[in-house]
Amino acid sequence: MSPAVPHEGLPGGVAVSHLAVYDWPAADGLCGGTPHLHLTCSEGYVVTAGRGAVQTLTASGFEQTPLAAGTVAWFTPGTIHRLVNEGGGLRIVVLMQNSGLPEAGDAVLTLPPEYLTDPDTYAAATTIPADAPEAEQERFARARRDLAVEGYLRLREEPKELAAFHEAAAALVRHRLDAWRTRWERGAAAAAAATGQQLDRLAAGDAGHLADAVVRSEVPSAYGKFGMCGRLDVYRLD
Repeated sequence: MSPAVPHEGLPGGVAVSHLAVYDWPAADGLCGGTPHLHLTCSEGYVVTAGRGAVQTLTASGFEQTPLAAGTVAWFTPGTIHRLVNEGGGLRIVVLMQNSGLPEAGDAVLTLPPEYLTDPDTYAAATTIPADAPEAEQERFARARRDLAVEGYLRLREEPKELAAFHEAAAALVRHRLDAWRTRWERGAAAAAAATGQQLDRLAAGDAGHLADAVVRSEVPSAYGKFGMCGRLDVYRLD
């Protein structure tokens, strides 16, 4: 039996970020983030401060889940989600499947259909210039949030359009799937395989892997990054 290769990332191949949800008002009067979905990743919220809600839209319909300090909420791929900041101080630790893939490409914003026709058109409407001054980055972030809210409200009013949005989202990310598969293989799949090997070795009376124990820690690699739902403190854990 070959030695188990330890998984060196966070448990289960998850990743985390600290999120301060936007308090910008949208066209419908609610303050908050940019509606979007993930195609291959579940995501979870651990609310640390403030209050608000996460609005969700799936094939089963619209829901709103209240959020307050201590709430843990999560959802599966395909869930359109929009964070609403009701008190101006909503803070969340975000748990992301597949080594942080939700912040590394596995997200499609609910833009109106004319922006979902091809990757270049979509990127032109959603990309925040990394080298732009902060005020310019904020302008881009607000503009794409407002476009996504426009498309999201349309989907809420016309749920029959949800299937077409799903198809457009899948087409937009198809060229990225090989890279996503590699990330999964090196993260969550490797973590699960390592556990299986460790169970096999323990069953055979071999506890040798315990001698390879290590401790690691990280601090954020970037602070206050303009994300989809708010300002992010992010970690390089992939």
